[in-house]
Amino acid sequence: MKEMSVVFSPLWITLCCVVTVLTSERGADGVFKERIAESLPTPESDNSGKLHSPVKYNMRKSLDLDEDGCYLEFGNKECLLECSFNATAKTILVIHGWTMSGMFESWMKQLVRALQVREPEANVIVVDWLAFAQQLYPDAVNLTKQVGKNIATMLDWLKEEEQLPLNQVHMIGYSLGAHVAGYAGSFVNGTVGRITGLDPAGPMFEGVDSDRRLSPDDADFVDVLHTYTREALGVSIGIQQPIGDIDIYPNGGDVQPGCRLSDVLSTAAAGNFMDVMKCEHERAVHLFVDSLLNKDHLSFAYQCTGPERFNKGICLSCRKNRCNNLGYGAKRTRKRRNSKMYLKTRADMPFGGYHYQMKMHVFNRKQADNADPTFSVKLYGAHSDTKDLSVDVPDQIGLNMTNTFLIFTEEDIGELLKIRLLWEGITESWMSVWKKMKSTFWSWSTSTTEPVLKVRRIRVKNGETQKKFTFCAEDPSSTEISPGKELWFVKCRDGWEVKPRKRLYL
Repeated sequence: MKEMSVVFSPLWITLCCVVTVLTSERGADGVFKERIAESLPTPESDNSGKLHSPVKYNMRKSLDLDEDGCYLEFGNKECLLECSFNATAKTILVIHGWTMSGMFESWMKQLVRALQVREPEANVIVVDWLAFAQQLYPDAVNLTKQVGKNIATMLDWLKEEEQLPLNQVHMIGYSLGAHVAGYAGSFVNGTVGRITGLDPAGPMFEGVDSDRRLSPDDADFVDVLHTYTREALGVSIGIQQPIGDIDIYPNGGDVQPGCRLSDVLSTAAAGNFMDVMKCEHERAVHLFVDSLLNKDHLSFAYQCTGPERFNKGICLSCRKNRCNNLGYGAKRTRKRRNSKMYLKTRADMPFGGYHYQMKMHVFNRKQADNADPTFSVKLYGAHSDTKDLSVDVPDQIGLNMTNTFLIFTEEDIGELLKIRLLWEGITESWMSVWKKMKSTFWSWSTSTTEPVLKVRRIRVKNGETQKKFTFCAEDPSSTEISPGKELWFVKCRDGWEVKPRKRLYL
């Protein structure tokens, strides 16, 4: 427990500090006070009309972020020529969030480089507002509006001087920077094409009016990735509520693969405790970088009312724009605000995987009234096979009814050919041990006969291809399964396949 307390202490202390500060910022009516310290830097104008501001616009020319870029200055036409600003190309603004160090974080280099590789002709501009962002968090929050106005002023000037088409402007904001982008979009004279919010900050933004945070009104298309919505001490680092046209919650927006305590202990032991705090929050950035670099390995998200239904495998439909690409390739759909979408991902890049919905009717057989089986499946494909995959059952297997499950694979196994269903025995998993103990307890006064269930068919839908198949028991005369036993399923002779309609967003 000593190691665990050491690892958690920075995150816990930070959250405690945030809660304490936020509490001190509330008035008697529970509303946050608008407070900006007098010592904070503010923009100034000279006689030439140029705006000298702590907000800087670093237009990148080199793939090496350590090299100085070319700075755009409001009112300075010469800098547009010096920086080779091309108003006919896409203009992408990258906006960082709150920082305690006053320096760019490591993700900035990765994102900027990925944008330059994917869009070599684009104007990639880093919005540097470090002078404001390194203040106390409440001060930085209260300054987001001012920074947003500054960005809007720059965009208006570029529109006037270079006829910059706002529909070609894409602002990408991380954490607090997402709300800065929202303010910029609301103040600009016109409508920018797109704003992407990468795990927008939660403290002081959760539950506030739409004009005080990123919202769908701030651009023609607003897409949001939520990767750290887990709450501690009443505070979530990333905002929990949907605030865009589409809001994507990878892995439910909760625990991200590769970010568990056991995954980061080695990093923490090396002294980099910030990785423990930032792994899930920054995952939104790395998912977006992945979408830029691996456009042939896209991740798909599916519309669903919540993570519970998604994890049951119910929501894998692409009809009526119910699925979309994650990240840079996300497509505008008919204006449908706050469309919550979910997907599972791998722990490392490329993050995309493959989702399968499985429908299995389980018949109650001998001594199975209290059966609570723990199933696992193994999928055999034309390219490769999966390992044994546990069937995630939120409650318990329903007897004499159809059960729906979600199976996620990290690799493309090709066309699904065969399925092995295993009822895990007592030594297979801790969950099966617990279920076995419960089953034994309830069967003391009845019978010790081994429970038996019957499964004849498994219907499968692939989320990525939208194809559906029916699998039948390989041996039609043997469809019973009991603890420690397995059943094999192959495509039914009369099995059906439904091919997907052409998906317009691909």
